[in-house]
Amino acid sequence: MIIAVDGPMASGKGTISKALAEHFKIPHLDTGSLYRATGIALIDAGVDPENGDKAGQLARSLDIGAIDKTRIRTAEAGAMASRVAALPNVREALFELQREFATQQGGAVLDGRDIGTVICPDADVKLYVTADASIRARRRWEELQAHGQSITFKEMLAQTLERDERDAGRKDAPMRPADDANLIDTSSLSIDAAIAEAIRIVEKRKLT
Repeated sequence: MIIAVDGPMASGKGTISKALAEHFKIPHLDTGSLYRATGIALIDAGVDPENGDKAGQLARSLDIGAIDKTRIRTAEAGAMASRVAALPNVREALFELQREFATQQGGAVLDGRDIGTVICPDADVKLYVTADASIRARRRWEELQAHGQSITFKEMLAQTLERDERDAGRKDAPMRPADDANLIDTSSLSIDAAIAEAIRIVEKRKLT
């Protein structure tokens, strides 16, 4: 079974995806980590994020097992991820990596922004997890504060709105719900309630 979970930053899709993977005993891939890691690679190499050819080369050389899980959670990595994700060379380089993970024996859960529309349009279950922008910005701001990063809520909200616009407006694989996606709005849901709803949707699909 392939489960595709899409949605904007800090909507809760990552937490829900991990819970689904644990519940159904299948592997999980946070595809956003691939774009964040590519962004960090560009920073470390001193490469202009508009340099599509070089960005594509760095994306193709990614080692999933060597990604720095702490560093990719910074605000800088998030901002760079959105920029490199708009580059066709990067998306092409990472496409096969994601497809290979999704189609492994036994299935998988993938979360991102174009899983149900581009990477796995044939997914057995598609979820689109969202929430109000101000709520998502506060969640992300509190996460960064807890890790000692200096950023104001106002700056975080501006970054959230900017990233939403860029992700939804890019020409190549824009962020949007798949036509057959199940919508989960976590604005007023607890984590447990959101996870329970996601499991209910998948269980229902398994019975049909």
